[in-house]
Order: sequence, then structure tokens, then C-alpha cells
Amino acid sequence: MMNTPIHKRSLADEVANQIKAYIRAGHYVAGQRLPTEPELMKQYGVGRSSIREAVRMLANSGLLRVQQGLGTFINEFVEENETLHQRLNRAAAKDIDEVRQLLEVKIAQKAALNRTPKQLEEIEGFLNQRIQAAQQAKIEECIQADINFHVSIARASGNEILADMYYAFSSRLKSWFLQIYPDTSSFIQTNDLHKSLFLSIKDGNEEQALRCAREILRH
Repeated sequence: MMNTPIHKRSLADEVANQIKAYIRAGHYVAGQRLPTEPELMKQYGVGRSSIREAVRMLANSGLLRVQQGLGTFINEFVEENETLHQRLNRAAAKDIDEVRQLLEVKIAQKAALNRTPKQLEEIEGFLNQRIQAAQQAKIEECIQADINFHVSIARASGNEILADMYYAFSSRLKSWFLQIYPDTSSFIQTNDLHKSLFLSIKDGNEEQALRCAREILRH
């Protein structure tokens, strides 16, 4: 690793920026111990106080983790301007699904209050597709219809941000669902619950919609 003497601006800021650049470039990886203070002083050509201040700033930002008696370690690097799309791309499917389930309950409740006749038609259409695909043992079509059914409920919630978030999470789960559901038996078992959810939304019964959504998640 080359020596990189520091020029201009706050020395601690410059050191912090260069350490961050090394982490971004993959020279330091998550879990790796940062070089010692004397090594960093030699590498960056600055004094001990500048190194300590740079480490403090990076630790406060969550990029470094200081463990007394052991040293300073690199935490997982996350871009400050990382989009939700980028974050979801590196997320575990089970974590995405957990958030999707949390959103699903609130979405059902709000859809019962804010749905329009056109949105009800769309929800019912995807429900019928789900039921038909499940009965015909077409697992991929069934999963897609199930996703579309719940996404259409999200759109009917009347909250565009909530709908966009739900779509962002649920649209990434089809391949995972294909892995955990070998056939449509689980979907057949919950057809009646999904019918009840639709009817409660159609009737504007938010409490019943909430109960149905929770019951579906228990399956």
C-alpha cells in the first residue's frame, strides 16, 4: 500500500476521506482490523492526533468500530446515497419478506377505507387469477397472481409511498417464493382467506380487513 501524504484542508478530514476511499475500493473489507496508529501515521504522513480524530469521525458515522484492547475494525460499507433499489438488491429474501408482511397489514386496513370501484375490479381480477392458477397447480402463475393481488390492494390504500414501498419489496420475492413453495397447496388453503380479505375491503370494513390480513400472514 503506497504512502499518501496529506495536503491542504483539515488533516483529520483528509485522512478520514482517504480511509473511506480505501474501504469503498475494497482495500479494507468488513471485519478487517484497521492498521495501527503508527502505521496510519506513516501511511498518511500526519501526527497521532489527526489519526485519532479521523478514526473518531469514521466511528461516529458507523464506518468503523473501535473495540478497546483489540483495535479498530471495518464495518460493512454502505454508500451514503444508496437508493432503496440498491439496498434491496443486496438484502436477504427473508428480510425483505418480513418488511413486506409488516406493510401488508396496514395496507389492507387503508384499502378498506380508500378503495375505488375500479380498484376493486382490479383486486378481484387478480384474486380470480390466483384461485384459478392454484386449482390448476400452476405455481409460477399462482405466485405472480398472488403478488399482483396484494400489490393492487397496496395501490388501493390511497398512500402512494406505501404502495411504492410495498411494490419494491414484493416484486423481489417471486424467485424466493418459487423456492419455498414447491406446489400450490398452500395457496389453495388460503383461497378463502383471500376472498374474505377482498370482501372486507369491498365492504369498507377496516377491522375485518386487518384481521384477514393478519390471519393470512399466520399461514
